[in-house]
Amino acid sequence: MLVSEFDYELPAELIAQHPASQRTASRLLHVDARGGLRDLNFTDLPQLVEARDAVVLNDTRVIRARLFGRKPSGGQVELFVERIVGEHEALALMRAGHSPKRGTVVEIGEARATVEGREGELYRVRFSDNVERLLERHGSIPLPPYITHAATSEDAERYQTVYAASSGAVAAPTAGLHFDQEMLERLRARGASVQTLTLHVGFGTFQPLRTESVEAHRMHRERYSIPESTLHAIRGRRVLAVGTTTLRALESAMASGATSGETELFIYPGYRFRVVDRLLTNFHLPKSTLLMLVCAFAGRETMLHAYRHAVEQRYRFFSYGDAMLIER
Repeated sequence: MLVSEFDYELPAELIAQHPASQRTASRLLHVDARGGLRDLNFTDLPQLVEARDAVVLNDTRVIRARLFGRKPSGGQVELFVERIVGEHEALALMRAGHSPKRGTVVEIGEARATVEGREGELYRVRFSDNVERLLERHGSIPLPPYITHAATSEDAERYQTVYAASSGAVAAPTAGLHFDQEMLERLRARGASVQTLTLHVGFGTFQPLRTESVEAHRMHRERYSIPESTLHAIRGRRVLAVGTTTLRALESAMASGATSGETELFIYPGYRFRVVDRLLTNFHLPKSTLLMLVCAFAGRETMLHAYRHAVEQRYRFFSYGDAMLIER
């Protein structure tokens, strides 16, 4: 299977640069189990949810992962903290004029970061201050590369779900950005069971595939944890996963038998779904692993047809864009 089979044309002006005026003000494309399409508003979602549904959310919280500093020589360095591994240690991407070597020091405000080594694409960095406190003081929200403006106070609020609870993600579970507390209450009023799990979204969610063959790609690892209460609540119900990260966590747990750990599950056409019946998601990048996942869920031709329709109808794409509800 070729990566090029998962491509589509997207006018640049349809890439949403800012969130909608209100969280629930997005549009919603409903894709039924036969591939039929309906243009709705996100506020119509409760009418598509019933008492037999379990709505599962990813409650990860985005950290202020992007730091800017200087070497003592004056050279600028950008650190993108991918994972905090200790009170004073983290794994990070680093961008500088020259590839940082072991022992390189970066000054960030009053703190210092020292490169201890390399682990694949990431650097192991030791900080003179507590990493979490340093990020809160000096870090900025790590907006995706296709959003062209620097992070603002609006982004600090809106690139975070209203139910975010467990810090550790470097990208938002964007399907959840459409919900406000009133929408969650409307779903509960329909009789649906609203549950949470945690999957910390990693930097690999933005990494392009570097292989021509889909099967040759290897996914990045992401940490997840699913409470027993969530697993109990979804038994016997129709499961609506809010976001691809929620879906990957649920399917990983079913495949491995582990309710917590790390997953590198890569879902592409041919995958047999075990848990999730319905998927609420945003529109994804061409030739991305997330587009492959939704094609596995509903069929490649169905999804590419839905994406062409969304382009024609001027839907807004990617993290701050509109949503789609897909029936398997």
